[in-house]
Amino acid sequence: MDDMSTKPTIEPNSVVEAAAKLRTLLFEVKRVIVGQDLMLERMLVALLARGHILIEGVPGLAKTLAIKTTADAIGATFRRIQFTPDLVPADLIGTRIYNQKESKFEVELGPIMANLVLADEINRAPAKIQSALLEAMQERQVTIGQQTFKLPDPFLVLATQNPIESEGTYFLPEAQVDRFMFKVIIGYPGFHEEMTVVDRVSTKFEAINKVLSSEELRGLQEMADRIYVHPNVTEYAVRLARATRDPSEAKLPELKKYIAYGSSPRGSVNLILGAKALAVLRGREYALPEDVRDLAPEILRHRIMPSYEALADEKKMEDFIDMILKAIPLPKVHMGDPYKTQNSQATGMEVNL
Repeated sequence: MDDMSTKPTIEPNSVVEAAAKLRTLLFEVKRVIVGQDLMLERMLVALLARGHILIEGVPGLAKTLAIKTTADAIGATFRRIQFTPDLVPADLIGTRIYNQKESKFEVELGPIMANLVLADEINRAPAKIQSALLEAMQERQVTIGQQTFKLPDPFLVLATQNPIESEGTYFLPEAQVDRFMFKVIIGYPGFHEEMTVVDRVSTKFEAINKVLSSEELRGLQEMADRIYVHPNVTEYAVRLARATRDPSEAKLPELKKYIAYGSSPRGSVNLILGAKALAVLRGREYALPEDVRDLAPEILRHRIMPSYEALADEKKMEDFIDMILKAIPLPKVHMGDPYKTQNSQATGMEVNL
């Protein structure tokens, strides 16, 4: 179904300029970070879409350095919190301290009050910490006693977990995992990338230039909010999310026994929010089905709960998502000839990481 009654309200040139700024930001970050292109792109998409990221990978893959470098490049405040089993909520959000001189309690805010927060090894934190972090991620505020404090804007939580350790760790609650827009799995660098890493570490890093301000980033977030989404693109996102709940809708009934629970509607919402942000990154004032397809693995993989049969047969959720993406064809989106001609330049722009 084509909807010509609604047209994008953003000037094409402004989106092209925004994409150029974001490419400059990526270039600045990649002066320090070698490889990890997918992680860096998803970080920018999450920043534009006001989402959070869960990164799974072994230690030593520059996860901490990547987010710290990004924070420096946008002039944002950065805090790293090492999660441990003995951590308490006050270590994260802050606490009330009695001031003897004034004879009253005062609030001392915690490290969560930053633009970019690295929750390192988040699966080592007990339930109370997860609950405190949940409010911060979802409501973008923290509550201490009877007082509520708004978190800085922009605000991004980048959490990491180590897949090779199980001692002293906790499974993340499903409600907590569902709050992450992306789950990105990163692996070891290639040979030439690792050679570059060794060369860079053996020399002094150059100072990172500030490319964007927090105010400019908020402007880009507002631009992403106004990106046009064709009804066919929305329908495609909903079909993908629903297929994880009922694979028979994608004509894949054989997957039903392997999926205990599929994606919640938050998966559909994040597919669209992410596609709008990715459209800005790619220099378009409208989202395409390809944007949804490209983000689907990182958005859906942690929203599918495997059944006992899937665990017994050692099935991977990524394989199921790939089957669903192949089973549901990309819809055709017709924007109209005058519109297409006017914006042909922006349509063809891509970000080469």
